[in-house]
Amino acid sequence: MPFQPPDPHPSGARPPEIPADQVPRHIALVMDGNGRWANARGLPRIEGHKRGEASLMDVARGCIEVGVRWLSAYAFSTENWKRSPDEVRFLMGFNRDVIRRRVDEMHAMGVRVRWAGRRPRLWRSVIRELEIAEEKTRHNDVLTLTMCVNYGGRAEIADAVKQIARLVAEGKLKPDKIDERVIARYLDEPDMPDVDLFVRSSGEQRTSNFLLWQSAYAEMVFLDTLFPDFDRRHIWEACEIYAGRNRRFGGAVDKAGSTGAASVNGAAAEDAAVGGSTGAQA
Repeated sequence: MPFQPPDPHPSGARPPEIPADQVPRHIALVMDGNGRWANARGLPRIEGHKRGEASLMDVARGCIEVGVRWLSAYAFSTENWKRSPDEVRFLMGFNRDVIRRRVDEMHAMGVRVRWAGRRPRLWRSVIRELEIAEEKTRHNDVLTLTMCVNYGGRAEIADAVKQIARLVAEGKLKPDKIDERVIARYLDEPDMPDVDLFVRSSGEQRTSNFLLWQSAYAEMVFLDTLFPDFDRRHIWEACEIYAGRNRRFGGAVDKAGSTGAASVNGAAAEDAAVGGSTGAQA
């Protein structure tokens, strides 16, 4: 079936022209700053979360327009249970209702909805809406939106290791056969590609336990905008920054035509220049 293209941005802004091979395939998004946005306006924190719903939807539209194929959104972490009971109750109900409200719109645009996270403690009504959305959109292939609800990167890895340990204990897997590929098969979403671009709003510069395994070689972009003020133009900005990065994945390339000591010095100078602007790659 033909999918409905995203509505244009109200400003008339259009996506940047980035070569297809320089567009990140998978973006991890930490939606930070909702509470600070609300506090700055004398509003309850929940008002910031409400405003963030529209921001996430606009980011999804922008991803489709620029050609991103996977978007993973940090909706509720395993650490968020430490927040006040009132805020936790609101976030549980809010995540459930956002999925229910938006699933038809996402389905029309060709978005496949997935869920990553732990079942224990998560409201059954939230799980039900996530599963309904997964089933309804499972054949869509324009954009995969993974809602990470009751999710933590360390928890995901620990859960994978538990499953692997059971296989070893049952004699179904030899310990010396365990490698990165085996561990990846037991993560929440085994078919999820590695994160290319890790984006966090609000100016904070940390990963907060999000997609740790998948983000091993992700490019990090931290934007100062609080998430309720975030939209597709910010994700396009992050994509343009990404397109200008030199991704070496642990390798190094000498400058063309250089030899001997000059080659070594040139490579060192290039490493320093790249590291100063993007963070050195191991």
